[in-house]
Amino acid sequence: MTLTDTAIRNARPLIKPKRLFDGGGLYVEISPNGGKWWRFKYRFGGKEKRLSLGVYPAISLKDARDRRDALRKQVANDIDPGVRRRAEKASKAEAGANSFEVVAREWHMKQSNAWVKSTIAARLTRLEAEVFPAFGSRSIAEVGAPEILKILRRIEGRGANEVARRVRQMIGQIFRYAIATGRAERDPSADLRGALVPTVVRHHSALTQPKAVGALMRAIAGYQGEPVTQAALRLAPLVFVRPGELRAAQWDEFELDDAEWRIPAARMKMREEHIVPLSRQAVAVLRNIHELTGRGAFVFPSVRSRTRPMSENTVNAALRRMGYTTDEMTGHGFRAMASTLLNEQGWNRDAIERQLAHAERNDIRAAYNRAEHLPERRKMMQAWADYLDALRTGAEVIPLHKKA
Repeated sequence: MTLTDTAIRNARPLIKPKRLFDGGGLYVEISPNGGKWWRFKYRFGGKEKRLSLGVYPAISLKDARDRRDALRKQVANDIDPGVRRRAEKASKAEAGANSFEVVAREWHMKQSNAWVKSTIAARLTRLEAEVFPAFGSRSIAEVGAPEILKILRRIEGRGANEVARRVRQMIGQIFRYAIATGRAERDPSADLRGALVPTVVRHHSALTQPKAVGALMRAIAGYQGEPVTQAALRLAPLVFVRPGELRAAQWDEFELDDAEWRIPAARMKMREEHIVPLSRQAVAVLRNIHELTGRGAFVFPSVRSRTRPMSENTVNAALRRMGYTTDEMTGHGFRAMASTLLNEQGWNRDAIERQLAHAERNDIRAAYNRAEHLPERRKMMQAWADYLDALRTGAEVIPLHKKA
């Protein structure tokens, strides 16, 4: 006699497990605590075996019968349902371990030692917001170019073409890591070259004409804002480091008696210690601000908290108050200003590039440049500071460097 929903619903537990049979190997096992489990009993290879089909009433009588019939077909086709179920579970577990999100987070963790803190957080946030919701749970080996293109098109739809380019680049790096670790065979993002909207490269605005630079130096000299901001503005053109490296400068990085600033690798974009020779003018700026901030860690602390560096917008905001628009000058523009004028004056290109801490594409040349040019860079940085002074005062400008 087959089961009915009423019979199953009204069945009461006993001290020992109780079984209600439906036929074809299907039955309900009622545990002493009242739980009602569907079971399927079958024989395979001369042995009796059982499989769980779920809990009643979450799995209805009809659903249980459908599952039983499917399993009976497997047995008829010489397939052991228990072995097949274990294989499917193992496959799903492997797919989960090799999902795009798992591989991406592993890649992110291993690469993060080479990134600054802001980059670490920004890249993970971008993955979590843009990529993981789309195919993070999928096996990375199954993700194809059309799926990647779909999320990139969505990003482009917001007008964020540069973000789309960076996301594609990051996805490609993740796939290459998956290939190296044996979890993917190819990088489908490579198929998308030319599929995205081209991005327009915008260079940081900078003043490069001597007359305009002289006016800027006079404006900086006359700036009447916060003393810490004044000092940062005066030091920025003298050292032309990246804005983040300047604002987070710490006193223990400086040897003022030796006129040297050593920025640790952890704070550098290229993850290498960077030496900045200090001109007499730069040392004077630092000694002056040391009287105000020297007891703390940061040379340029935040106005709200001495335990944090100044805001990343402080220097740019000061330039705006001085009347310079974003199309004329930015904090990053001091680097382009120095690079342009130092090259025009004939200084060694390698010395300039090393002082800018630019990446060197040739590994042998990079190793050489890390060890060389420091004496020349010391002369160059002092000559540069003297040149800026001359532009500021309107004195006769003597060429910075004469070629031999």
